[in-house]
Amino acid sequence: MEYTVKNGAPEKQKTQCLIAGLSAGELSGTAAALNEAAGGLLATLKKRKDLSDKSGDSVLLSYVPELTAERLMLVGTGDKAMSPKAFKAAMAGVAAKLKGAAIKDAMICLDDFDVEGVDVSWKARQIAEAVERTFYVFDQFKSGDKKDKPALTKVSLLLAGRKDANAAKQGLAEGEAIGSGVSVARTLGNLPGNVCTPKYLTEQAKELAKGNAKLSVKALGEKEMDKLGMYSFLSVSKGSVEEGQLIVMEYKGSKKKTDKPYMLLGKGITFDTGGISLKPGAGMDEMKFDMCGAASVMGAMTALVELDLPINVVALIAAAENMPAGNASKPGDIVTSMSGKTIEILNTDAEGRLVLCDALTYAEKNYKPKALVDIATLTGACILALGHHISGLVANDDELAGQLLEAGEGSIDPAWRLPMNEDYQKQLDTNFADMANIGGRPAGTITAGCFLSRFAEAYPWAHLDIAGTAWDSGKAKGASGRPVPLLVQYLMDRAAEA
Repeated sequence: MEYTVKNGAPEKQKTQCLIAGLSAGELSGTAAALNEAAGGLLATLKKRKDLSDKSGDSVLLSYVPELTAERLMLVGTGDKAMSPKAFKAAMAGVAAKLKGAAIKDAMICLDDFDVEGVDVSWKARQIAEAVERTFYVFDQFKSGDKKDKPALTKVSLLLAGRKDANAAKQGLAEGEAIGSGVSVARTLGNLPGNVCTPKYLTEQAKELAKGNAKLSVKALGEKEMDKLGMYSFLSVSKGSVEEGQLIVMEYKGSKKKTDKPYMLLGKGITFDTGGISLKPGAGMDEMKFDMCGAASVMGAMTALVELDLPINVVALIAAAENMPAGNASKPGDIVTSMSGKTIEILNTDAEGRLVLCDALTYAEKNYKPKALVDIATLTGACILALGHHISGLVANDDELAGQLLEAGEGSIDPAWRLPMNEDYQKQLDTNFADMANIGGRPAGTITAGCFLSRFAEAYPWAHLDIAGTAWDSGKAKGASGRPVPLLVQYLMDRAAEA
């Protein structure tokens, strides 16, 4: 997609579709100028109530006399400044209408949209994100004639003056990069488990690093992990013919190469049967999405590279299949983690924390991070607690938790912090090892966080449980690409502090 910024009078713009805001009350701004150029047509249509000024409503007019634009789309902005969430929803609706109308180029009058507490750059970014998300297509496994590719190839932002042009361009670049990252995450999540294996994830990470001097990638196989004592990780991967991989992506963007890195860690269970604690068959196909934490890390790193942020970031992906087999872990087995702590595996379907805990120790021993955020489709309990709208968050550091919550708010990709204290830690007690890998049904999301926290005591750490937000089920089944926007906003915020 081509994104540009222009200045000028809206009624003189040559485009297939001009998009303007329509506020409540008397016509003003762009709408007033267009109405005058069109001989009062818009005022007549509004008086007839053929045009809605309700926030987010839109009407596409196929022809307006005296305008250079071939079509005019009017988007309601309400009677006051729009909320950021409402603006994002409105732009998603605009993008959907452009897609449905097979329009090749569109121009949005950015000044028409007054949004609470944000600047021009943020609005431009949300427009680019909305376009990238709406025009995403996953059809590589469809045979025969594929659907026609969406027509839209160019989106322009129209500003009355030149003052905000650079900010708008920056916002478009950010939105396009985040949109690319979301698309990467969605594609990896949507791929079937027989294609997206642990080694496939390694290949994709190495592909991203090609030609980029700031990004390097390596992967530890099971032999290397065995030498490091990562027996918790190996207790999951050993039941599959697909070799587990700990993928390490090092991005050195800071001028001070010795700066401690910010770290991301993604759960990459490329298919989760539950192991010996076998899941029910109904809906098990969706367990290909159990690597969406890893997919979001790949997406965030894609955006990071495109934005060329001036910070050091290390991303880890703990990738494995969880399969039942003669050599698979059994309930009651006890394993020793890389940290030396022992774990009684009471349920082999609580496997994500078993691969993540060794990766957390690996991060401590090799990088001593400024902060580490792990992202995982970890617990069904998170869906019961927060539904499919908000990701769960637990953390051992208030400042880091606050940064992530702020990033979620700024990107409209929200998270909610859950408590984590000693009372919950006690649920992991067992007679036979240092800890059990589950703490029972009560507070399952929190006890999963408690488990991970025991391996992240040496640095600020937070855990995002995205079980409810990483994909959609039903007719709209597919990976969502969340929480890539949150993660990229978090990294952009850290870069701004550098």
